[in-house]
Formats: sequence, C-alpha cells, structure tokens
Amino acid sequence: MSSNVALLVVDMQEEMAIVTASGRQRAIPNAEENIAQLVSGFRRAGLPVVHVMHDDPQPESKFRRDLPSGQPMACSKPIEGEEVFWKTGSSGFTGTRLAEGLAKRGITKLVIVGGVAAFCVNSTARFAANLGFETEVVEDALIAFDMPARKGGMLDAEVVLEVTLSALHAGFGKVLPASEVMEQLAMPA
Repeated sequence: MSSNVALLVVDMQEEMAIVTASGRQRAIPNAEENIAQLVSGFRRAGLPVVHVMHDDPQPESKFRRDLPSGQPMACSKPIEGEEVFWKTGSSGFTGTRLAEGLAKRGITKLVIVGGVAAFCVNSTARFAANLGFETEVVEDALIAFDMPARKGGMLDAEVVLEVTLSALHAGFGKVLPASEVMEQLAMPA
C-alpha cells in the first residue's frame, strides 16, 4: 500500500459498547475485531492511523470526552504519535483541523472504519470525497445500529447498513471488506 493512505477511525468510543450491551440491534457483531485488525495492520505497515472522536456540546450526551462513555474503545485506542481530532458535529471534517492535518502528511487516500455507519461515518466519508480524498469504507469494520423509521417503527440494522453503504458506493468511494484492505497492506508500495 502506498504511503499516501491513512486509516481514519471514526467515533470508536465506549458509548458504542454501552449501546451494544443494552441489546440494541446491530449489524456486524465482529466489527471491533475487524477494526482492531486494521489498526494493527496499518501500524505494522508504518502507515498513519488517525482518530476522530465525538465531543457533543449537549450536557445530556454520552459522547463527551469528559465522560467514561466518551473514551476510546480498546480495539482502536490511540497510541502516542497518532493524531486525535475532536468534533462536535457529524462529519470529522467540520470544525476540526482534520483536512489540514491530512494534507500536511501528504495523505490523499482514506480507509474509513468506525461508527455509527449511517451517521458520522457516512458524513465523514461523503465530506472526504467532496474534498477530493480517495475514499474507501470498510463494510465489515463499522458499528451499525437499527434506527427509527421516519413514519414509525424501526429500520433493521442490516437494511440501514446496506442503504448507507450502497449510497456511499454509488457516489462517494469504494466499499470493501477488511480482508481486502489487509491484502493491500501486505503488498509492497
């Protein structure tokens, strides 16, 4: 894999585990394992791992950096030297210096993992593509929950994920499995 690529980990915070433990329907039960594998693979390859985390300004939010629920999950906890960008909105690029940080490192391609697929991952991937980054979203390294339907009831987590990934694939980048990214990491640059 070339040196202009980074793994972008979106919102992998303890609240994801708390919501999962509460019994909320979720697609991709092994997402954390796939994310951990990718983080480890990028680190071994000497490629950047960049983290975006949510710090919601609403006092009732669980996604705040001053709460245990807002802390990084073990599967993707930043290590020394890895950049962490704190956002207050959906996209990792809004209100942060993420684009500048990536440009400074010569990053032109992003491999995106994390949560929640239909929200912050979706917003971040679309924004990345609009900024001109080559964008790949790892389909089995995403936290994807069910969600309320606008006309009542709930939308199944698998349906929400498929619609989200289909929209991203149709106009904002490539959608691929973690195994394919790991194969790319094993190839010489």
